[in-house]
Amino acid sequence: MEVFEALREIPKISNAEWEVMRILWNQSPATASQVIEALRKTTNWKPKTVKTLLSRLVKKGAIGFELDDKDPRKYRYYPLISEDKQVRAESRSFLDRVYGGSLNVMIANFLEEKELSPDEINELKAILEKQSELRGGHNR
Repeated sequence: MEVFEALREIPKISNAEWEVMRILWNQSPATASQVIEALRKTTNWKPKTVKTLLSRLVKKGAIGFELDDKDPRKYRYYPLISEDKQVRAESRSFLDRVYGGSLNVMIANFLEEKELSPDEINELKAILEKQSELRGGHNR
């Protein structure tokens, strides 16, 4: 339970903010110009939009900044939260919001919507077996 409590402290970020975070998780620290340039490949956002998203992420505590060594008028941004922690927090939030916290219902729903390949089925079986072993149970 302690793990989930810690995850709840991670800021909620919008879909657009996720795009900025992905850039910073892959290449940081980065200046606003570098983030803008990286986002040009996947979005048509104006530089002001990206700067607004960076500012929001700073206010939310998702990213930090420092002065650029080469140009003290520029900031270099970096994530304060790992991608893994953000993904886990978002997953927990989604599970709670959409499925009332029921992992079984979510998995059943996904399985009804998508036909799994034999490899995917084997992968899921391996994950469940590992969980069973970690919990001291037997799944045979």
